[in-house]
Amino acid sequence: MKLKQFTLGAVVAAILAGCGSAADSNTVKIGGNFELTGNVATYGTSMNNAAQLAVEQKGKLLDKELKYVSYDNKSDKTEVASVAKKLASEKVVGVVGPATTGDAAVSIPVNEQAKIPTVFPATTGDGVTLKNAGDASSVYEYIYRVCFSDSYQGVVGANFVNKKFGKAKVAILQDTGNDYSKGLADAFEKTYTDSKIGGSVVAREYYQSKDTDFQAVLTTLKSKTFDVLYVPGYYEEVGLIIKQAREMGITQPIVGGDGFNGEEFVQQATAERASNIYFISGFSTTVDVSAKAKAFLEAYRAKYNEEPSTFSALAYDSVYLVANAAKGAKNSGEIKDNLAKTKDFDGVTGQTSFDADHNTVKTAYMMTMNNGKVEAAEVVKP
Repeated sequence: MKLKQFTLGAVVAAILAGCGSAADSNTVKIGGNFELTGNVATYGTSMNNAAQLAVEQKGKLLDKELKYVSYDNKSDKTEVASVAKKLASEKVVGVVGPATTGDAAVSIPVNEQAKIPTVFPATTGDGVTLKNAGDASSVYEYIYRVCFSDSYQGVVGANFVNKKFGKAKVAILQDTGNDYSKGLADAFEKTYTDSKIGGSVVAREYYQSKDTDFQAVLTTLKSKTFDVLYVPGYYEEVGLIIKQAREMGITQPIVGGDGFNGEEFVQQATAERASNIYFISGFSTTVDVSAKAKAFLEAYRAKYNEEPSTFSALAYDSVYLVANAAKGAKNSGEIKDNLAKTKDFDGVTGQTSFDADHNTVKTAYMMTMNNGKVEAAEVVKP
């Protein structure tokens, strides 16, 4: 059954699932569909925390109390769909999450059919906002994202390596079971070896998600002659890869994407071995931090007693983007139209706009890490 489009005025009394009391008529919901347990719980939990904080700080929407309602999708695609349907039944004005591209893809049909404006904080997969990848005319009406796409990160990484290290010989170490890793690796190699840069990729080796011992593949890499190691992947494996690589005497610079973000990455790699590291980010907690970002950092640390990640900051901005788009809107169609019109929204991750495909347009940074600490943040472009 197709769910009907809702309004913020006429049906606000029914905005809480199964409720129609006078008290509920003064409440507006933003939903969260995040991985609070399971394989990517670290990402999902930090984003959920930030979304909760954003709603608490925003406080009101259209003179009504703003409420955050989230459910654990357990990093499981069946649960993702279940949570999406539950949030749709509760008539939320918008949804943030899930975290990963695979989970987000499961939620899209539900949210699109229910006409629920959705902002993904960390879904980097190419074409996720399109019904047919590569076809701009097939853009989903209600789906947006504020993070950088896989191909964008790969292109940025290739240009950075060329600028920073000249015609360096590059080895790539890719996760075979991860679309994120493959997307970055493919875009990096294509860009780095094309006629414009003319660089060389001398090896492309592989590991598998959930591996913990990388001695064999690192031994193979150590036998190769290369200047830079490009490792697109998530912190769970990449942190251990860096630790083991450094212990084996692989000292070359290591470059990666935004999957390196977060304290867990350093914990896995260990601070003493997390040096000569470069990775993409849309937000920094230590370098070139704006006043708005500092306020977010202080509030997040005070509430959760931990450092927020880039994805936390993106989730925080996602809530504000939904809330601002809903301000003055009469229905969900107007909310998604307002999102499309977003221009230079000033958030904690900088200024955000959306292109015709509902992808983010914003500044990217290449972070430099030594001894487990980010020392510099350089603006990078594709």
